[in-house]
Amino acid sequence: GGVARVRFATSHPRYMSDDVVDTLASSMRDVESGGRSHGRLMPVFHIPAQSGSDRVLKDMGRGYTKERYMSIVDRINRYFPTAAHEFVAITSDFIVGFPGETNEDFEDTLHLMDEVKFSAAMCAAYSPRPNTPAALWENQVPEDVKEKRLKEILALQEQHALYRSRELLDTVQDVLVEGPNPKDGTQVLGRTPTNRITFFPGNAQELKGTIVRVRISDARPFTLSGERVGDDVR
Repeated sequence: GGVARVRFATSHPRYMSDDVVDTLASSMRDVESGGRSHGRLMPVFHIPAQSGSDRVLKDMGRGYTKERYMSIVDRINRYFPTAAHEFVAITSDFIVGFPGETNEDFEDTLHLMDEVKFSAAMCAAYSPRPNTPAALWENQVPEDVKEKRLKEILALQEQHALYRSRELLDTVQDVLVEGPNPKDGTQVLGRTPTNRITFFPGNAQELKGTIVRVRISDARPFTLSGERVGDDVR
């Protein structure tokens, strides 16, 4: 009974100390079962980077550098060795076209994304907000440049999302069923511990709210498909 799963919502990298990472990561792993059977806290970290350029991060007043951000990611990954089929989702937010962002700054962001390969990321072009200093700066990035950069970053993130989905191919995942697949009534929709939407054949009325073991057979950037393994539900 009670809540089956809890997800850590978000953390500003400035406050993501080693102690915070260690506490969360160790809580996400059920050490007695080798890390494969998660406790209630799911292995998902949402850590908004916003940019991979130290200069832009400074202009944004973010309070950290790319190096510091990568040290957080590296520390998280040490707890979840992919080779041992222990998976973690690291997700992020990015803003392109912040005032003064050069092509080199934008490339720094793409490099950060290539290094981490985020499971998911919210990407947006900068738009001036009232009563913020940056809205009044004279070095605004032209709209067509922002649009081009946004398309590029979205395309790269889709590649990385597919990479992370494919890591789960042929693995057995504990999927928490949420309801029917809205496009196919013979299937149900659920989520893996790393928050990937997963479809598999089943009766939504019977399975909603249960956790079912599913072998992943098909991977797309944002969703997975698979088949039930055994009849166990919990």
